[in-house]
Amino acid sequence: MIKNLVKHGNSWAVVIDRPILDLLKIAPESQVELTTDGKSIRIAPVDSDDKKAKVRAARAKVNSKHSKAFKKLAE
Repeated sequence: MIKNLVKHGNSWAVVIDRPILDLLKIAPESQVELTTDGKSIRIAPVDSDDKKAKVRAARAKVNSKHSKAFKKLAE
């Protein structure tokens, strides 16, 4: 897909189409991280601390519930 830059105030913007936002599960108010290698730009959604906290809580719950089974499997 080829896009043109759009003037936005004193800056320039790239408009990302809704299907791409939906595919990447990025809401318009989401934070994104921009990185570059000097030749290209990568735009990626930022992992929210809330998601990480939910994953940690779920992992702790599973570990506590199935710790005996995990220990047996590790032997």
